[in-house]
Amino acid sequence: MRAKSKLKSPEIFIRPLIRNIKGYIPGEQPQESGVIKLNTNENPTPPSPKVLKAIKKATDSRLRLYPNPNAKKLRQALAKLHCCEPENVIIGNGSDELLALATRCFVEPRTASTKIQKNISKQTIQYFTPSYSLYPILANIHGARKKEFKLTNGYGLPEKKGLNKGNWDFQAALTYITTPNAPSGAGYKTSKLAKLCKIQDGIVILDEAYADFAEETALELTFRFPNVIISRTFSKAYSLCSQRIGYFIAHPKIITALDKIRDSYNTNELGQAAALATLDDLKYYKGHFKRIIKTRNQTSKILKSIGFDVIQSQTNFIFVKPKGLRAKELFTKLREKKILTRWFDTKSCRSWLRITIGTEREMDKFLLSTKAIVDNHKQR
Repeated sequence: MRAKSKLKSPEIFIRPLIRNIKGYIPGEQPQESGVIKLNTNENPTPPSPKVLKAIKKATDSRLRLYPNPNAKKLRQALAKLHCCEPENVIIGNGSDELLALATRCFVEPRTASTKIQKNISKQTIQYFTPSYSLYPILANIHGARKKEFKLTNGYGLPEKKGLNKGNWDFQAALTYITTPNAPSGAGYKTSKLAKLCKIQDGIVILDEAYADFAEETALELTFRFPNVIISRTFSKAYSLCSQRIGYFIAHPKIITALDKIRDSYNTNELGQAAALATLDDLKYYKGHFKRIIKTRNQTSKILKSIGFDVIQSQTNFIFVKPKGLRAKELFTKLREKKILTRWFDTKSCRSWLRITIGTEREMDKFLLSTKAIVDNHKQR
C-alpha cells in the first residue's frame, strides 16, 4: 500500500502571483452544428486556394524536421512587403506570443520600493481601456505594475492635456495601444498616434491586428521613432487563425533583444508555408477585405435605422448598443437562435455588444433575428 503524502494540496507549489491570476477568456467555441459564429473576429472566407495548396504540399517528410528557427523566408517576404529589412522583423506564434515577449524584454517585475518614480515607471505596463483584455493579464503574469487610462467618449484617444490631468505615465516601460481599437472598432489618425509616440519615453506597441480593414496604418511610425513597435497578425484578415502567425516590425536592436528570449522553433513549418503563400496571393484577400468593409457599413446602417448606437468601425466587427433592451439580453436571445456574439461583463462595455462581420448570408440572418428580438421585447 502506498503511503499517503503529507502535503494537503499541490497548490502550495504554485507561486502566489499565479494562484490569484484570472486567465484570458477566449470567445466561445461552438459545440454544435449550425451555429453562426460572430464572436471571435475571424475572416468568414477561407484561405486562398494557393495557400491551401501550399499547406498540403508541406505535409511531407519535412514534418519530421524542425522548421526554420527564425522563419527566414517569411521575414524576407514581410520586409519586402513593408519596405524594410529582415532585421526589422520578428515572427511569433501569433502576435500574442510577441506581446508576452515584450513584457519580459522591456518591463522590470514589480518591487516593493516606490521611492523613485523612475523605478515605478520601469515596472509599469500602460494601456487604454477598454482595449484588448490580454494586456492586463500579461502584466499580472509578469508581476508588473498596471496603469489603465480611459479612452474618451466615443472611444477616442485623449489629447496630451487630458493625459496630464489623468496622471498618464510618459516614462512607462511599455505602453500598448490597440489601433484600430478593440472592442470598439474605432480608428485613430496616424498624426494623432505620432503625437503620442513622440512624447512617450518608453516602448510603445501599436497593436494593428485589424489594420487591413482601416483607413490608415501607423506603420511609418516605427521608422520615425526607435521606441515604436508595430504588431500585426495573419489571424484576423488572412484566415490563418489556426496557424498562429504574428509579427513585429521595429528597430533592429529591438528585434535582436526580443529574439534573444524567443522560444526556439516558435513557429511551425505549416504556418510559415501558409503565411508565405498568403503574401503571394494578396489580391485574393484584398477583394475580400472590400466585401467585409461593405457588409460592415451596411450592417451598421441598418442597426442605426432601428435605433441602435453604433461606433463607426474600422475593423471587421462592430460595437453596438441595443435600443430598448440590455446588451446581455440580446446576446442571450441571439445565442438561443444559434448566433454567437461577444458580450463583455465590464463597466465600460456592459451596455454594448461586439459583432464580427460574417458572410452576407450570416449577417442577413443576424439582422432578421435581431429585429425580431427587438420587436418581441417592445410587445411585452
